[in-house]
Amino acid sequence: MDELELNGIRVFREIIESGSFTAAADRLGMAAPMVSKHVARLERKLGARLLNRTSRSMSLTEAGKTFFEQGRQALDILDAAVAAVAQDSGPPRGELKISAPVWCATASFASLLAEFRQRFPEIRLDLHLDNHMVDLVADGFDLGLRATAEPSPNLIARRLCSVPFYMVTTPAYLHSLKAVADTAQPLPVAMIFPNYVQLERLKFSANADTVPFKLDAVMKSSDTTLSYHCVLADMGAAFLPAWLVADDLASGRLVQVSDHGPGFAGHLFAVYASRRQMPPKLRCFIDFLIEKLGDQS
Repeated sequence: MDELELNGIRVFREIIESGSFTAAADRLGMAAPMVSKHVARLERKLGARLLNRTSRSMSLTEAGKTFFEQGRQALDILDAAVAAVAQDSGPPRGELKISAPVWCATASFASLLAEFRQRFPEIRLDLHLDNHMVDLVADGFDLGLRATAEPSPNLIARRLCSVPFYMVTTPAYLHSLKAVADTAQPLPVAMIFPNYVQLERLKFSANADTVPFKLDAVMKSSDTTLSYHCVLADMGAAFLPAWLVADDLASGRLVQVSDHGPGFAGHLFAVYASRRQMPPKLRCFIDFLIEKLGDQS
């Protein structure tokens, strides 16, 4: 296999993982027509059509599915072999594709990424923020950051730190609850309800007495950032991670509904697929996170 064929396989993998020829061209720093030429050469070499394409959609043929899975594995093995040999001859390099929760979009986490880039300038970070737990292997991710009690047994997991989740609201909304705290009935608390929390009956302290209340889901959302802004808009309360609301709690912009500590505490794990050779770019990123976050437990 010559270099042109190998490049064609890499281009083909990037098309599938990015979802389009245009996105692949952007990621590879290549003109879109050149991406098409690589695929055409590859199909001629294989004597099989790999993609079904129209002006609006693209899908893998049966041959394409087989070639993509086996070709990706072959490239992973090849890249790992090259990385293993090059490990002692230069700094870690390459693109690191990471899946992380939406609530990682904070100033403090951005500072961590900036520090990592200063330390390892030849590693390019490709972050995808989504509260949905993606399939790391199927979606081509090197690493996932997940807040969970038990990570998947099918993945290798390294615990990074604990992340408490607080039931928070604005002072104005909490004041409206306390204004009727002498009622004999449980107080209905309007909840902006993230998908990862189960509704339950809780208690909070008001006027030095423990007052029961019942959570009433007024909205559900998989986007933590939207839940956060709805809380700030006095829509109700929500369980949100300390990473997202720590500054607001410190400034008084948000307050805890309950005086009994965090609603629950999750653990943040770095998870990745089991591979024969962990690329140096992945190893150094995990070690960096452990160094920076490991004492936050």
